[in-house]
Amino acid sequence: MKFSRRTVLRSALAPAALGWAGNARAAAQATARHSSFDPWIEIRADHVRHNVREVSRLVERRPILAVIKNNAYGMGLLNMARILESEAAVIGMAVVKLSEALELREAGIVKPVLLMGPFDERDLEEAVMRDVTPMVYTEAGDALDRLAARRQTAIPVQVCVDTGMGRVGIPYRHAPGLIADLAGRDGVNLAGTMTTLNEDPDFEKLQLRRFRQVEDTLAAGGVAIGQRHAASSYGLFDNPPAYLDAVRPGMALFGQYSTQRFRELGLLDLRPSMSLKARVALVKHLREGDTAGYEAAYRAERNVWIATIPAGHVDGVPRVAAQGGWVRIGGTRYPIIASVSASHTIVEIGPEKTVEAGDVATYFDWQDGSRPEDASAASGASVYDLVMHLNPTLPRRLVS
Repeated sequence: MKFSRRTVLRSALAPAALGWAGNARAAAQATARHSSFDPWIEIRADHVRHNVREVSRLVERRPILAVIKNNAYGMGLLNMARILESEAAVIGMAVVKLSEALELREAGIVKPVLLMGPFDERDLEEAVMRDVTPMVYTEAGDALDRLAARRQTAIPVQVCVDTGMGRVGIPYRHAPGLIADLAGRDGVNLAGTMTTLNEDPDFEKLQLRRFRQVEDTLAAGGVAIGQRHAASSYGLFDNPPAYLDAVRPGMALFGQYSTQRFRELGLLDLRPSMSLKARVALVKHLREGDTAGYEAAYRAERNVWIATIPAGHVDGVPRVAAQGGWVRIGGTRYPIIASVSASHTIVEIGPEKTVEAGDVATYFDWQDGSRPEDASAASGASVYDLVMHLNPTLPRRLVS
């Protein structure tokens, strides 16, 4: 990507002028003095908005509960939240950690926030007092009643039903009792009921039947379970019956396909929303037989030029990237060699010196052939591992 003076200024000013730095810790990182060789992440807000429109179209305008857990899959929690805040199709955002939920509120995010992670009574109070909706699957009714009395208003909650995933949630056999108890309390507003599907198409059919059994049992007793949602990004492609009242995507909104099969289906035109880049720090010549990397993992079979890029697995470059991964410099792909260390990657340039120190090296971006899915597949890594393990301290620059 070529930078205009305007784009560079927007990138530099975004943390301070637009508030993209977030809390005090993030602000300190944003104003820290970075070397021009330090790796960075670029963010395309226009691609996120495009992906929201694509998902909304596919699910026939059902509301979207955007999952932005784990630092928004590498995008930066507040970066993603501020983009989604203005999207009408997005009715709220979901996170797993209480710290993420509170950070959203402290940054001025006003859309509903669902806390899908565990909490004790003290955590519950802190969440509720900040208008964060808890996901409940234990006997929390008495604690909710006490908080409702203090607030003098009913507390919105969502109930998670375990239909076979086994991770969290009230087991479906016991769910009607818990849900009926919560729905019958004056201090509780049962805003929704959800389940997590396990990405096995046949088993998901059983999960949905179990979920509907819970709903039917409660409906027979006059209990409504609120807004129902089950489909994650995976379910968008494989399970339209799971769309229910709302969908709960994460990865799709960031522009990545969970599997190559989904990419080939053509159901969604997803555009990657971020890239990882750094500048070449050193170019050197190796003679035949010279080595590079820990344990001499690379041995030159001919006289060859190599380049060192100051980004490694601490920044989010998978350690397995040396097993077939590549980096793009000046429009050409160069193979990653030796071994990815904590802070460095080495690439083989070839017999001619076609790269100079200071050249921009791209690990992945939004170009065809250089998407995160392409970069991860080249070395056998998971696209989830690639984007979700990006170092949260790396500067993130808005380029659109």
